[in-house]
Amino acid sequence: MFTEDRYYLTLAAAFVRGRLGLTGSPLETLSPADMADLLRAGQAAGLRLHKFKRTMGLPRVRRVLGLLHGLRPTRLLDIGCGRGTFLWPLLEAFPTLPVTAADTDERRVADAGAIRRGGLTSLTAARTDATRLAFGDNAFDVVTLLETLEHIPDAPRALAEAVRVARRFVVLSVPSHADDNPQHLHLFPRARIADLFAQARAERVSLEGVLNHLIAVARLPAVS
Repeated sequence: MFTEDRYYLTLAAAFVRGRLGLTGSPLETLSPADMADLLRAGQAAGLRLHKFKRTMGLPRVRRVLGLLHGLRPTRLLDIGCGRGTFLWPLLEAFPTLPVTAADTDERRVADAGAIRRGGLTSLTAARTDATRLAFGDNAFDVVTLLETLEHIPDAPRALAEAVRVARRFVVLSVPSHADDNPQHLHLFPRARIADLFAQARAERVSLEGVLNHLIAVARLPAVS
């Protein structure tokens, strides 16, 4: 039932350890069987583990992960980590990359915090507003803002904040077509995305379409 092909097994095991306050061997030394035992313990304790089930993988997530391999980040901030649609694949693809997962939702941030307590110390959780990020200028090498900007009333402010705390790149994805999601407050044509980045301090912006979404990579001026 609990196998690596069905679950993000390492992340789920860390979550269970963090939530149940369990200690033991370092996370990286656990076998798949050890981790499956932890998940069974978590299930028996009533923890909701379905969030760690694998899916076929979204094309936009695969594309952003491919871009990140090329960008070679040294420290990354993911704004709007949500249910982990991007965060879980990110942590699996870059197991040693220091990642800060930021969200306004207390439960989402608590989930990420439990994973850290459970042994994945490369992950840090932060509850913060995207329009008032609690980080200094140029604090992160790369910032990702995926399927988030369309939800934020003051989208220009949120994008400017992402640019402020990034040192080299901001990677953005948004829907490319209108839909019936009532939580989507904005639609961003290519020209609007380019204009928003220009209003910040982006040096160059590349845009591409990936299955009903736009992905933008903004390069920032070198920090003196």
